[in-house]
Amino acid sequence: MLQHIKTAINFYIARHIFVLLNIFPKFVVTKQKKMAKDKIAYVCTSCGYDSPKWIGKCPSCGEWNTFKEQKVGKPGGGPAFSQSTLGNGSSPISMSHIKTDDEPRINLFDNELNRVLGGGLVPGSLTLLGGEPGIGKSTLILQTVLRLKGSKVLYVSGEESARQLKLRADRLCESADGSIAEPLSDCQVVCEAMIETVFKHIEAVCPDLVVIDSIQTIATESVESSPGSISQIRECAAMILKFAKESNTPVILIGHLNKEGSIAGPKILEHMVDTVLQFEGDQHYMYRIVRAIKNRFGSTAELGIYEMLHNGLRPVSNPSELLLSDREQNEGLSGVAIASAIEGVRPLLIETQALVSTAAYGTPQRSATGFDLRRLNMLLAVLEKRVGFKLAQKDVYLNIAGGIRVTDPAIDLSVIAAVLSSNVDTSIERNICMAGEVGLSGEIRPVSRIIQRIAEAEKLGFASIIIPNANMNGLDAKKFKIEIRPVRKVEEALRMLFG
Repeated sequence: MLQHIKTAINFYIARHIFVLLNIFPKFVVTKQKKMAKDKIAYVCTSCGYDSPKWIGKCPSCGEWNTFKEQKVGKPGGGPAFSQSTLGNGSSPISMSHIKTDDEPRINLFDNELNRVLGGGLVPGSLTLLGGEPGIGKSTLILQTVLRLKGSKVLYVSGEESARQLKLRADRLCESADGSIAEPLSDCQVVCEAMIETVFKHIEAVCPDLVVIDSIQTIATESVESSPGSISQIRECAAMILKFAKESNTPVILIGHLNKEGSIAGPKILEHMVDTVLQFEGDQHYMYRIVRAIKNRFGSTAELGIYEMLHNGLRPVSNPSELLLSDREQNEGLSGVAIASAIEGVRPLLIETQALVSTAAYGTPQRSATGFDLRRLNMLLAVLEKRVGFKLAQKDVYLNIAGGIRVTDPAIDLSVIAAVLSSNVDTSIERNICMAGEVGLSGEIRPVSRIIQRIAEAEKLGFASIIIPNANMNGLDAKKFKIEIRPVRKVEEALRMLFG
């Protein structure tokens, strides 16, 4: 009897041990899965660098306080891109067997925007328009799509309501007599923030052009993060890119930073899109500039200038007349020089303003608006070392009139002339313009497209132009009515201007 009791007890203990051994691994795995779900990472909102812990300064881009906490998906859960974005696969094709046809570009009925894009919008392209808030990105795109005669446009807005877009459209279509003209295009508006729903609307409408305003407000259900995060922006952009290439439908994305600067900007999308346009300008000035930062279908050196009015943005066909102030009215003012610059393929006559004064607090200040400050310091060093003017204890302020930013090195000569004019308080004749790059030894280096510069100065009524002597090789001065003055060094140019 005792033996049977011992056997029953041993069987009972063994049975419970077996049950516990089967339950414990499942419990451990379940616990690990729960812990894996709760795993987080820290991602830089400026460049996308990720770190397992919070860092004050990003080691990749060097920005401070840009790391934000984000949840990380389950390990082995697959890639971040949804199955719809992966495609069905394709086989390699020989380069000689690929057929190419010259597809006509879409005319946007805007000469400035067509020039920057390389002649128009390419079918199947993905274009990104970036800029600061309030600069006029939505206004530019909306007034452009309203002019597309006979085209069907789907305008996806994640920021504004349909009524707000209608009020803006009425303002843009307002004529001079106060009447509101009907838009030339069939523009349909949808206010939606989920990318899956947007694709359903695109399938139902079948538009010729899709506009998404803005990419930071669009989100997808496949990514567990808030709209505007780096993972959401990249996932949505990848899905939109796949749609544009497969359907041959052009898509325009609008991207910007929010007012706190906490949302990732359009920089993280530059490698994915075909064209990157930068919309810049000072909000306190009326002029706006569109630059092509990246363009797979054209030149990146193009420039478009707009004038902000109450009824939208007006393309500026001849910016030289607007950037130059009244020469007769400003006659006798010192610190003003006219430069013949080239931005893209178009010549511009730009007014360079300088102010030199004695340093009030002992430490001289250097300030430049629309011009590189480091290059200004270099030109001041050349002016002091090669010409002999002591500016070490003086404040120097430089301004490019009109609020635009100039990168052409041919403006160097006008900068030095304006600084010296303000220093000696002697005005420069208003019918003289100049173009030339200044070297470290004080020589005037040649510049490109000198014929276009001279022709633009002649067209605007200037009497003479100062150019580098090296540009006189092969130049027929008799073809121009304007007087051409070649110079070799800075001293010669300053002697011509001030005697």
